[in-house]
Amino acid sequence: MEVFAVPDLPEIRAGDDVAALVEERVDLRADDVVCVASTVVSKAEGRTVNLESVTAGERARALAGRLASITGESKDPRFAQVVLDESNALLLDAPFLLAETRFGHVTVNAGIDRSNVPEADLLLLPEDPTASAAALSTALGVPAIVTDTCGRPFRHGQRGVAIGWAGMPASRDWRGETDREGRELDVTVEAVVDELAAAANLVSGEGDGGTPVVVIRGFEFGDHGGNDLLFRAREDDLVRQALERWEFPG
Repeated sequence: MEVFAVPDLPEIRAGDDVAALVEERVDLRADDVVCVASTVVSKAEGRTVNLESVTAGERARALAGRLASITGESKDPRFAQVVLDESNALLLDAPFLLAETRFGHVTVNAGIDRSNVPEADLLLLPEDPTASAAALSTALGVPAIVTDTCGRPFRHGQRGVAIGWAGMPASRDWRGETDREGRELDVTVEAVVDELAAAANLVSGEGDGGTPVVVIRGFEFGDHGGNDLLFRAREDDLVRQALERWEFPG
């Protein structure tokens, strides 16, 4: 399997055709998967916000005030308002905002980005990353994954994850297959789109040197069942249930 970045992409702006820009630079093959950073998708879809256009409500002002008292740093209530606007729910409101986005991804500040946004204050995640991935997959003729980076509980650092995908299942389902000793696997479901997103992130880079579109060539899903259940449902997510009951002591 080969993983390489698409070279020489310009700064993406609202209305740009990301698929066409990729096709101009790479001759795609049938065994390719194209991974596109959510920042690029969001810019092309015009998902930017200027804070001067935001009016903070009472809850946002309260959240910003509490966070400021906890951290000792000034917090803009308009930013808190945008987080609320982009969220189904807040799992934590202190010591930071941990939000469930409208498409089911759980991440800090609803995934809102302040970096590499030359013409606005904030960059939101795509409104529907799976629909975005489907449009890219249809245009390119190969599977597509919209990626983001986020941390993992109990570990330092960030890694790539999939927030939208099309043209392939999200997961390999190993249940019912056997290990080398012949024992049947009954819980193993491999989040393949996350693994591909993490591989893409290794070569896409971060900061000001990033190359936000990556081609993974030669990936084979294999003879396994597949499913698209990537985000846990609330009723079987024990960590989420515990977080919803927990209160920050500060």
